[in-house]
Amino acid sequence: MKLKTKLTLGVGLLFFLIVLLSVIGSVYINKLKSDTEKILIANYNSIEFSKNMLLALDKISSDSAVAIKDFQKNSVLQEKNLTEFGEKEATQNLNLHFKTYLQKPTAEKEKQIREDLVTIMSLNMKGIERKSDIAIITAENATFWIVSLGTICFLIAVVLFVNLPQTIAEPIAQLTFSIRQIADKNYNQRVHFKGSEEFNDLAHSFNIMAEKLQEYESSTLSKQLMDKKRIETLVNNMHDAVIGLDEHHFIYMINDEALKITNLKKEEIIGKTAHEVSVNNDLIRELLKNIESPSQEPIKIVADHKENYFEQEIIPINIVKTGEKEKKNIGKVILLRNITPFKELDFAKTNFIATISHELKTPISAIKMGVHLLENQKFGTLNEQQQELLKSINDDGQRLLDITGELLNLSQVETGNIRLHIENCSPKDMVETAIKNIEKLAEQKNISIITDSLLNDNEQVHADFDKTVWVINNFLSNAIKHSFQDEKIRIVIEKLKSSVRFSITDTGKGIDEKYHRQIFDRYFQVPGEQQNGTGLGLAISKNFIEKQHGEIGVKSSPDRGSTFYFVLPMA
Repeated sequence: MKLKTKLTLGVGLLFFLIVLLSVIGSVYINKLKSDTEKILIANYNSIEFSKNMLLALDKISSDSAVAIKDFQKNSVLQEKNLTEFGEKEATQNLNLHFKTYLQKPTAEKEKQIREDLVTIMSLNMKGIERKSDIAIITAENATFWIVSLGTICFLIAVVLFVNLPQTIAEPIAQLTFSIRQIADKNYNQRVHFKGSEEFNDLAHSFNIMAEKLQEYESSTLSKQLMDKKRIETLVNNMHDAVIGLDEHHFIYMINDEALKITNLKKEEIIGKTAHEVSVNNDLIRELLKNIESPSQEPIKIVADHKENYFEQEIIPINIVKTGEKEKKNIGKVILLRNITPFKELDFAKTNFIATISHELKTPISAIKMGVHLLENQKFGTLNEQQQELLKSINDDGQRLLDITGELLNLSQVETGNIRLHIENCSPKDMVETAIKNIEKLAEQKNISIITDSLLNDNEQVHADFDKTVWVINNFLSNAIKHSFQDEKIRIVIEKLKSSVRFSITDTGKGIDEKYHRQIFDRYFQVPGEQQNGTGLGLAISKNFIEKQHGEIGVKSSPDRGSTFYFVLPMA
C-alpha cells in the first residue's frame, strides 16, 4: 500500500471520529438542555402556581377579594400547564372545590382545596424526579460515547505518532546510508524497502542507478578502445560495403570498400550527416532514398569501367538500456552486398536459355511438320497404333514448342530486350481475341466463357495489345486446366479511378493463401497440383503487365475457385 494511502486512511479516520465525537456531544448536550427546559417549564411552574394558590387561600380570610383574584389567576395558569398524568383531573377537582368553597366557606372544603393542591404538587414532584432520571441516563450515555470515541481517537493518534515517523524516517536513513556507500564507490550497495509503494519505487530507481554506475565502472576506457579497434578491423576487412549511421543520420563508421565505391575520403565524411554528403554524391543520395522506401531491386554502380551490382540491406540497431524494458533505436547500418558474380551468372544463364530456346525452336517445328506430313493419307495409311504414336509425338512437340516460347519470352524480359508497342487499345477487343485463341481448349471440357464488360465502347487502355492478349490467354488456359467439366469461367472488365481491371474467375480447387506471394515467381508451381506446365507463365505475365506500368494479383482460397486479375492505365 502507498504511504499516501496509509496517511489518508489514518488521518481521515481520525478526522471522521473527531467530527462524530463533536456531533454526538452536541446531540446529547441539546437533549440535556431539552430535558432541563421541560422540568422548568412543565413541573416547576406547576409547583410555583400551586404554592401561590396556597398563599392566596391563606389570605382569603383577611383580604378576600385580592386573594380570590390571585387564586383564580394562578388556577388559570395551572390549567394551561397540564403535563403530568392525573394532573388534569386534580386541577378540575381544585376548581370545583374552590367554587363550592366560595359559595359556602367551610373548614372541610378548604381542606379539600389544600389536598387538591398537594396532589398537583406531588404529581409534578414525581414528574421532576422521573425527568431528572431521564436526564441522568442521557448524561451517562453521552459520557459513554464521548469517552469511547475519545479513547479510539487517542489510540489512533498514538498509533500514528509511534508508526508514522518510523515509517518515513527509517527508509530515509537507509537511503542516506546507501548514498554514502555509493559516494565511497561501493557500487554493490542495494536498498530494499518494505511497505509503501513510493519507497519501493525509490529503491528500484536507486538500484538501477547503482547497477548502471557499477556497469560503467567495470567497463574501462582501455577495454572500450580495444573493442572499438577490433570492430573497426573486422569491418574494414569485410568485402561488403558498410556505412554506419546514428539515430540522427550522422556517419560514424565507413569501411574501405564503401569508400572505394562512393569515391569519398574518410576524413571528409566522418561526423557529417548523410544528407550533407548526399548533396554532392549520387550514390549516398540513392542509399538514403532506399532507407525511407526500401527497394528490392539491386543497385548498379559503375566502378573501374565495369558494371557492379549491389544488394542493399538496412540493419537497424536497437538496444535495451539497463533497468528499462523498451527497445531504443540508436542508428542503422547500411550493408551493400556485392552480387556482381551472381548477376553475371544470371546473365549467362539467361543468354544460354535464350540461345538454346532459339536453336531448339527450328528442329521442334521441323518435327511437328514431319508429323503433320505423316498424318497425310497421300504418304500411306497408318494403323491405329501408329496414329496414337504420332499423336503423342505431336503433343510432346507442341509442349516443347510452348516451353521454348516461354523461355524466349522470359529471357527477353530478364535481359531487358523486350519490345513493347504501347498504343490505345480496346479492352473488349483484347478479351475477344484471347477467347478465340482458347475456344478449342475450352470446348474439350465443355466449359463456357462469359464476358461481363462494365466499360463504355469508347473507353480504352494504354497497353501493348499482343502482350496483354498473351497474359489473358495464360490466365484463361490456367482457368480451364484447373476447372471441372461443364463449368463456367467469368471475365469481368471494370473501370477503376484512372485504370481498367481485367478479372478471370474460375470454379476450380483454389489456391491456399500462403502460396499467393510465390505464385508469380519463376518455376513455382502449387504443391499437389498436376505438374504439366513450366511454372513460367505467371512470371512472364507479371513482367509483361509491370512493364506496362500495371499491377497483377490473385484472390483465391481452397475449394472456392480463383480470380486472377491485372490492372492497366486508361488511355
